[in-house]
Amino acid sequence: MKQQSPVDVLICGAGAAGLTLAIDLARRGVSFRLIEKAASPFHGSRGKGIQPRTQEIFEDLGILEQILAAGGAYPPERLYNVDGTHTDTEVIEHQQPTPAEPYQQPLMLPQFLTEGVMRERLLELGHCPEFGCELVSFEQDVNGVTALIVGNDGEQTLRVRWLVGADGGRSVVRHTLNVGFPGQTLGVRAVVADAVMTGLSRDYWHRYGKGDMATQLALCPLAGTEMFQIQAPIPLDVEVDLGIDGLTTMVAQRTGRQDIHIQSVSWASAYTMNARLADHYRVGQVFLIGDAAHIHPPTGGQGLNTSVQDAYNLGWKLAAVVAGAPEALLDTYEEERRPVAASMLGLSAKLLDGMKKGDMRRGREVHQLDIGYPDSSLALQLTGREGGLLAGDRAPDATVRNAAGHSSRLFSLFQGAHWTLLGYEVEGGPPKPGAGLHIHRFGPGGDLVDDQRQFSDAYNLASGEWVLVRPDGYVGAIVTNDDLETLHGYFAQVGLSAETF
Repeated sequence: MKQQSPVDVLICGAGAAGLTLAIDLARRGVSFRLIEKAASPFHGSRGKGIQPRTQEIFEDLGILEQILAAGGAYPPERLYNVDGTHTDTEVIEHQQPTPAEPYQQPLMLPQFLTEGVMRERLLELGHCPEFGCELVSFEQDVNGVTALIVGNDGEQTLRVRWLVGADGGRSVVRHTLNVGFPGQTLGVRAVVADAVMTGLSRDYWHRYGKGDMATQLALCPLAGTEMFQIQAPIPLDVEVDLGIDGLTTMVAQRTGRQDIHIQSVSWASAYTMNARLADHYRVGQVFLIGDAAHIHPPTGGQGLNTSVQDAYNLGWKLAAVVAGAPEALLDTYEEERRPVAASMLGLSAKLLDGMKKGDMRRGREVHQLDIGYPDSSLALQLTGREGGLLAGDRAPDATVRNAAGHSSRLFSLFQGAHWTLLGYEVEGGPPKPGAGLHIHRFGPGGDLVDDQRQFSDAYNLASGEWVLVRPDGYVGAIVTNDDLETLHGYFAQVGLSAETF
């Protein structure tokens, strides 16, 4: 048995959550290994919606342009009536981008294409997943985890500081930890399949059997491919033929049409919908992210997005502790993310009830732009603010100009592994910037100009106030010029050097 050199993090599971964490750690210079039990990448469309908040994250990770190029907008719904007529409606509420929220529309991209873009980005950063490599067992102590893995090179023992379970709803990591996964089976079983078919326009999301779970069928053209995604509820206790013949028969029966022909099926699955939430996201040196921590019905396109944001929350915190931050910082991962998942489960269940009745309309509630951490121990609010932006909120975007007059976006200033401190008409000497902190000031002698008042409208700071933006794009603190010593203590809490001031 080979003894491998230690690394900081072992990530088990190379789906969207594991890949997000790997990309984030790679750009921060944290050592890790990303292993995946499957012999090859997942090739299905299961999670196909990229919500606006996740688009912001993908911009920060350097993959949004590729995601936008590969995907497309959701088409309107064409609902067929029993008399053969149909009605066309928009399922997705269309909102125009704003300076504070530049991405307003969910993007459709099949999961296998999203993960393909993520693997390419990871390769650019010098890493790749190890497919066909399985976590067999692990033991932990106060200093780290000893993991037994088996792959193409046989069994290996690996010593890591932390283990992250991104290994799905049947998580080996969660089971080994004996973490409870309470919830409920929702009494709905469904087929989802990716198929090339003829006889249907690709300009619509075709739906049949509104309000009747026995005859419902959805045929959605998958952006970036020649395929349609087939979605259909099925009986709980009946085996279904997921091949070409079986799916062709189902489509014919539920549409009443004989002119829709399935040419090939690249992936198909029959699954029972559940809503479950892990009792804990952290046990010692081990963490759960993504479906290992929460599973849910697919309604509303929340799952993949919530999983990406789990990883995005955890990544900068692991890197901070590697760099010397107090280990207690890692407790804020569960503190912040578990309530978000609990809320998401409730929303997905509510949308599932609507789907049963044929209501597929989706609006801002699924965009995840309003998710925040106002009750987090990392939310420092020292100014008396009524309404508007508060510590813990998502940090808005805005167009600004630098001292030379060139236009820029706050999101461009935030992009990367650093914290950002923005001062508004502050007097006196500013704090000193450091490697982990970028400082910008608006007002006389500052380096930024709010000539369009987009920053003022979004942040509503008073003269002499500072806003601190975390590496994951949330407001960490809002303080006055008189509170900088308190902010200094906050910096110690999150691992920014005392030399910053």
